Amino acid sequence: MNVMRPLDADAAGRTNLSGLSRDELKEALRGIGVPEAQLRMRAQQLWHWIYNRGVTDFDAMTNVSKDMRAALAGACEIRRPEVTVAQISEDGTRKWLIRLDDGNEVEAVFIPEEDRGTLCVSSQVGCTLTCRFCHTGTQRLVRNLTAAEIVGQVLIARDALGEWPSPADGRLLSNIVLMGMGEPLYNFDNVKAAMKIVMDAEGISLSRRRITLSTSGVVPMMQRCGDEIGVNLAVSLHAVRDEVRSRIMPINNKYPLAELLGACASYPGASNARRITFEYAMLKGVNDSLDDAKELVRLLRDYDIPAKVNLIPFNPWPGTEFECSDWETIRAFSEHVFNAGISAPIRMPRGRDIMAACGQLKSASEKARTADLMRAGAGAAT
Repeated sequence: MNVMRPLDADAAGRTNLSGLSRDELKEALRGIGVPEAQLRMRAQQLWHWIYNRGVTDFDAMTNVSKDMRAALAGACEIRRPEVTVAQISEDGTRKWLIRLDDGNEVEAVFIPEEDRGTLCVSSQVGCTLTCRFCHTGTQRLVRNLTAAEIVGQVLIARDALGEWPSPADGRLLSNIVLMGMGEPLYNFDNVKAAMKIVMDAEGISLSRRRITLSTSGVVPMMQRCGDEIGVNLAVSLHAVRDEVRSRIMPINNKYPLAELLGACASYPGASNARRITFEYAMLKGVNDSLDDAKELVRLLRDYDIPAKVNLIPFNPWPGTEFECSDWETIRAFSEHVFNAGISAPIRMPRGRDIMAACGQLKSASEKARTADLMRAGAGAAT
């Protein structure tokens, strides 16, 4: 059941239409006195201009009457979340630090590749999980993002890439991964609502086959994800034995490997054409042995999961206890899995120089507060 959430308003009381669903747009129009019989048509006009054309100025809506544009401008606005820092890596990766209306911050990352351009989207401020190798996991969970705040990250990226109106093909932003800050399945309703907007054929129109949701293994929500959103699934696996995975990913204590892999095996839509992706950070001396590779193959075969394994060289961050596996170790692990008939590419790090690589996201304000505390502690010790 869809639950209408309160519309966001600025200090002047204007409703921000950016990131709203069709029903929410109708509600905003109803609030300025649009007759009931016109709501569907007027909402469709707004939808086209906001999500297909990317406009932020009501005067650009040429098929909307002058009086209606004036009424909209008086009561509403089309505003993105504020970008406080925009960085571009030497490899072309882009990262945006985004300040939300309540002052909290999240990060979004765009990774250009030869055959695609992937936007990594955040779903929470901070993270409720405490995975020991992940920088984001050291930042406490503040709150879930609203659907509009999730969609806002997509709009910001398309603004920066100049992708308005929505191209029929040849997109720069061709893929989305819900793999930024937070656990998306702990914010399921807002993630679902946001992806419905992104997938709508009359707006941004991104195929569900080009959207991947990454979870650390929230088993009870995985079936719903497949049934109700229908996007591709990625699972942060990172270990093949319960004792190791529980040590580096405490969620494994609640949903151990047997439950997690069982949920993967029954994920709706999973097939050889739509494989489940397993993310596997290579941690030196922790999960990178040949025995680990053999156990990974055995598990995927035993559970009959159509799978691809992304091997991720560990991306270091200040204060981490872990090291990246040696290159020869990573290559040997990959070759063993490949030779067993399972795709196991090594994902070369992108955006490391701007702390945009996998596991490195953490809001700049949180980093600054941590740095201030460290400096204060050093000063007290002298």
